[in-house]
Amino acid sequence: MTKVFIDGSAGTTGLRIFERLSDRKDLSLIKLSEDLRKDSGARHDAINSADIVFLCLPDEAAKESVSFVENKNTAVIDTSTAHRTNDEWDYGFAELSKQREKIASSKRVANPGCHASGFIALIEPLVKNGLIDKSEKLCCTSLTGYSGGGKKMIAEYEDENLSPLLKAPRMYGLSQQHKHLKEMAKISGLDFLPAFCPIVAPFYSGMEVTISLFKDQLKGTIESLKDCYKEYYKNGLVSFCENADEQGFLSAAAFSGRDDMQITVCGNDERIILVSRFDNLGKGASGAAIQNMNILLGLDEKTGLVV
Repeated sequence: MTKVFIDGSAGTTGLRIFERLSDRKDLSLIKLSEDLRKDSGARHDAINSADIVFLCLPDEAAKESVSFVENKNTAVIDTSTAHRTNDEWDYGFAELSKQREKIASSKRVANPGCHASGFIALIEPLVKNGLIDKSEKLCCTSLTGYSGGGKKMIAEYEDENLSPLLKAPRMYGLSQQHKHLKEMAKISGLDFLPAFCPIVAPFYSGMEVTISLFKDQLKGTIESLKDCYKEYYKNGLVSFCENADEQGFLSAAAFSGRDDMQITVCGNDERIILVSRFDNLGKGASGAAIQNMNILLGLDEKTGLVV
């Protein structure tokens, strides 16, 4: 039976992974008592006793956990930002070209960021297939539910004395230094970081990433984009939808509670909007991590997921 340890199981992503794996009959979860949860020696032993280790920690703590690994058979899936642009780690977005094969034989998998997942899913196929030049400077807006902010933000939004400011969408990342930016550019194959506007809104979970393009930014047409996505996303948990229109709207909560992602293209040949929709806690976090574990174990990658 596969032994799994979640280092950082008290955080939002760690708790979600723990809940999802608890009923799996093919897995045995290594658990630490509350008094040992942050004990370095206990974590060291748990990590090296496990076949699969999920790191659900701040970046520096994740790096410390990696330094504990002595068992050459232990595979690590890191959900932090720490290793996403590290060439020694495999990027855990299975639907990208040849990435599934790399993950399957990896011992170090960097789980994608939530905003980054939506951006990369839209742009990487277009750069790879020559529909957008890698030197293009792009703008991206991402609307997310508040659960992505972790326990503190969840408590703020669910407080009965909710601040009036939290009752409307709020922009953040105002300095253009968001931690996902380097990942977004590197994995997509872009020369420049995008101008990125993340927005948190008063709903629990769901994410809608949008990128606007003008005709002169494309080497093709709107139909070329659609054909590219149709061909690129034939397998896995990302799919292209020809018409996702919900009576003239597209809701950011449409994929709340799910682990897959939908890609769609709106607009016309002059002005185009690319849209990815998914759950920030699903394909944007724990769902992707479990998908990567399933691939590492040679299982159907949808095992235990909601699609």
